[in-house]
Formats: sequence, structure tokens, C-alpha cells
Amino acid sequence: MPPFAPLTELAAAARGCRGCELADAPDVRTVFGRGPRGARVVVVGDQPGDAEDRAGRPFVGRTARLLERALGEAGFEAADVYLTTAVKHFRFQQAGPHRRAQTPDPVHVMACRPWLRAEFATLDPALVIALGGTAGRALAGPSFRIGRDRGVLMAWPTTAAPGLLPGARGRTRAHLLATVHPAAVLAAEDADGAYSAFVEDLRVGAKSLY
Repeated sequence: MPPFAPLTELAAAARGCRGCELADAPDVRTVFGRGPRGARVVVVGDQPGDAEDRAGRPFVGRTARLLERALGEAGFEAADVYLTTAVKHFRFQQAGPHRRAQTPDPVHVMACRPWLRAEFATLDPALVIALGGTAGRALAGPSFRIGRDRGVLMAWPTTAAPGLLPGARGRTRAHLLATVHPAAVLAAEDADGAYSAFVEDLRVGAKSLY
């Protein structure tokens, strides 16, 4: 994997990855990140869902619309945001005609870590936002807990996850912010309250950047 490769080159290389069994599942594609080359913010979700796998892009449909609206309300500029996932393939269980998402195992996160590290090295972000528990543990280490750590601005990389660098070109300051996944907001019983709390978490990150 060449250092500081263009994102398009990294995405093409990732399509040939066979680091774990998820890549060998029939009708599953590699879902790489998307966004501007000059992004200062990298938003990391857990894994692509069924819709993302079919589209070949992270964050599509209702999840994408909610995330885009929340980021805007929190104060982020669209030109600053790059979207990706900790795991690049959809892990699922077939249930009749439906594919039900399964939480990725640590081995899947580790298999995808070189691709995530390459995205960080190419973009050199000032702020990384983890959405959901899998992304939080991938970025902050195994002790991460979404209920305890959401909305807290942390120095990054943490000592618990030293293998992910904020940028090999040596950015002197970077932060990590974790919050819930937009899908959890959509599924919440109190959707309005969950959305407001989500935006408040994101505002913590925006205030550190602008």
C-alpha cells in the first residue's frame, strides 16, 4: 500500500482485499470512503449496511440524510467532511429474502485497519468522529463504551489504539469525538430527543475545529 496514495487509488486497491472472510461473501462489495481530498474531518461508521453495500457508498438513504442535517446543524461545513467505515464489507445473516446486519468481530476491524490507516494518512484530519460502538472501539481501544464516552473530546490517537495515526505527515494536534450511530437515532423511541443529543455531541467537535 503506497503512502499518501490518492483516495481513488486506495479505493481501487481495497476492492482486491482478502484480509477476512467478509470479502468472499457472494454479492458483497467493498465500500470505501467518500468525500473531498482536503477534508479536515473524518466521520467513521461501524460498517456498511445493506443499502450501502448495494450502492457501493457509505451512508446512503435515511441515515445519510439525518447525518448530513445533524452535521450542518452542529456547525460543520460539507467541504470539510469525509465519510468512511471501520469495516469495509457488510457483515450479515441471511433471513429469507432479507440480509440482517451482524456486528463485526474484532478480527474484521483489524483486517480493515490498514485501509482506515491509509485514509487517515492521506487526509491527515484534525478531527475524527466515531459513530457507534464498533467504530469507537476501533479508534479508541477495547475499553471504549458509547454510553460513557460519547460527546467527550479526546486527544487522538489514544494510547489504547496506537496503530492508527492521525497522519504520517505529523499533524501536531488531532481530536477524537465519539457518539451514537445515526441508525440508532432513527430507531430511538424518543426520536426528537435522540436527535437533539446527537447534534449536541457533534457540536463539541465543531467547536474544536472552527
